[in-house]
Amino acid sequence: MVKVITYGTYDLLHYGHRRLLERAKALGDYLIVGVTADSFDKSRGKINVQQSLMERIEGVRATGLADEIIIEEYEGQKIDDIRRYGVDIFTVGSDWVGKFDYLEEYCRVVYLPRTEGVSSSKVRSDKRKIAIKIIEDKGIGSKFARESTFVNGVDVLSSDSWEKEDAIYLLSMPERHYELIKKAINEGKHVLCESPLTMNESQCVELFDLAHKRNVVLMDAIKTAYGTAYNRLLLLVKSGAIGKVISVDATCTSLMGNYDSKKLKGVWSSITAWGPTALLPVFQILGTDYTDKFIASKYIDEDKNFDGFTKIDFVYPGAVASVKIAKAAKSEGSMVITGTQGYIYVPSPWWKTDYFEIKYEDQNKNKRFFYQLEGEGIRYELVAFSKAIESGINNSYVSEDISVAIAKVMEDWAAKKVREI
Repeated sequence: MVKVITYGTYDLLHYGHRRLLERAKALGDYLIVGVTADSFDKSRGKINVQQSLMERIEGVRATGLADEIIIEEYEGQKIDDIRRYGVDIFTVGSDWVGKFDYLEEYCRVVYLPRTEGVSSSKVRSDKRKIAIKIIEDKGIGSKFARESTFVNGVDVLSSDSWEKEDAIYLLSMPERHYELIKKAINEGKHVLCESPLTMNESQCVELFDLAHKRNVVLMDAIKTAYGTAYNRLLLLVKSGAIGKVISVDATCTSLMGNYDSKKLKGVWSSITAWGPTALLPVFQILGTDYTDKFIASKYIDEDKNFDGFTKIDFVYPGAVASVKIAKAAKSEGSMVITGTQGYIYVPSPWWKTDYFEIKYEDQNKNKRFFYQLEGEGIRYELVAFSKAIESGINNSYVSEDISVAIAKVMEDWAAKKVREI
């Protein structure tokens, strides 16, 4: 029996995919198709995949051409698979000519002609683009606009009009979020908003309810949530890799340097700028049902509206958490997740990490994990937002209950339920 193997993403499976699989099938008696995992696609820069792994697998299965379907998850897996399955022929499209010649040491390599004029990228680009307008106060949306160029199917508008866009990306002062989000939703526009969504818990709940009624997407923009390494970390924690979690400690600081306390209008405070990011792992790992909370802040303005440093401690049944956030103080921006069997250490800056470690009492069991991160997670966040708009299913990596819990912390801080230091 001649075994043939081929690989691909098979996103939005089309006629070109089918023709390639038919040619691969004709090369032998048994066809193995490797479908690339989401995380592996991201590591190779393919961030705009529209379908989930299971949807893509089912698309390949539905062709009836694959005798066996496997998942490609890491660099170098092709050699492992060729050996494991006793493969005779490796084949791939002709646009990869020469790329896989190194596999000739293990089997015959065949490059197949592609079907002209057909590709998943073309299928995606032929769709009507989602027009997004940036609403901001300080002209710092350039990074978002730059990252949008890596995502098919979106177009960031530069005009100040509220007439042409399908969605808005909101980067105004947090105190303005509620009114602007509500205005956009009532006009039928989708909203991606830098966290916190609101400075008030009930307003946050109201906006999500309104978004559901108007059938639009409202997403909390915390880019850390979309990092590959960060998501892998969460999966390991929830799988019990370090036992039961006892503590989560996260620090986020960015020293402003010289500042005039009289010129802080229009500047995000420490808690609004860093609070949502630092709170994210606490709420995603331990949940939002804490039993107690203590906030301590050091203010740098006379009106006590701008915290230069804030520390928040949470008490949970059987666990605790602590976050430190600052714009007028500096500390190591690391995160430590403590468990009953080991701990996870994420070095500074943990919020845009591509590396973390799991450490145990027996150092021989320690593990290190590396995952490529492009664009600090913004482009992945934008992909999720555009997919949510297209599918009508909210693909946010930040659940609504977490957005509401963040708003509650902001509300308590704004109400001065704080111990001043």
